Amino acid sequence: MFTSLFDGLESRCTLELAAVRTQYPSAAPRLTAEPCVVHWEEAMDMLRDAGESVSGLDDLSTPHERLLGKLVADKYQTDLYFLDRFPTAVRPFYTMPCPDNADYSNSYDIFLRGEEICSGAQRIHDARMLSDAIKARGLPLEPLSAYIDSMRYGMPPHGGAGIGLERLVFLYLNLDNVRKASMFPRDPNRCSP
Repeated sequence: MFTSLFDGLESRCTLELAAVRTQYPSAAPRLTAEPCVVHWEEAMDMLRDAGESVSGLDDLSTPHERLLGKLVADKYQTDLYFLDRFPTAVRPFYTMPCPDNADYSNSYDIFLRGEEICSGAQRIHDARMLSDAIKARGLPLEPLSAYIDSMRYGMPPHGGAGIGLERLVFLYLNLDNVRKASMFPRDPNRCSP
């Protein structure tokens, strides 16, 4: 999807991109023909080999994400990659654990130029497994009872993802601030247009 989107931008919006790139110089992201998927364990090895201290089951800091983006770009010659198998402990309670190792989850982030543009996962669709996951996080079951019950009534395996459009534009154009990709940016000092 992203490869097609980016190829389309470069081929159908050349004049617009040239105008933007006059003011904000950037090159099209490097892409691979097939999706580049880096599993969490490999990512941790890459960071450790680069001299970073990472535990392996904690979430990545922003500096680690950016460094990993550079390491992946150097190794795989791409600016776009999937980071797969996040630790279960750093994902929401409803994220499906990996069948081969419950310390990891069936979840991923998609990175462009070393920063996240999309996050997704398979969700737990079994009521008992979901209840156990909620209890394991020390959360009360009662406020989530309707959600748990929906799984009892026949929920198929499912998942989802969320794409940050402004982050996508900001990183695609290699801008220096995400606010430049938003028509009406919001921050603590600006809450109206």
